[in-house]
Amino acid sequence: MAVHKVSLGVPTVALGKADVTFSIRKDSTKLGQLHISNGAAVWFPANKQYGYKLSWAKLAELFEEHGAEKAEKK
Repeated sequence: MAVHKVSLGVPTVALGKADVTFSIRKDSTKLGQLHISNGAAVWFPANKQYGYKLSWAKLAELFEEHGAEKAEKK
């Protein structure tokens, strides 16, 4: 079974001034980085310079359309 490793780098300034960055790994292989800001989420695949940007509204639509309902509880 694959083990995903997620690490978090928290900036020392308020969110919106700098992104919060999640480095995502599957076993020992880097899948990419997720950058979170006030305006959007951006996924940078491993070894790529440019990322895929989604607004919060579009990200919510994708979760609702493709996510498993009630997969997790608040």
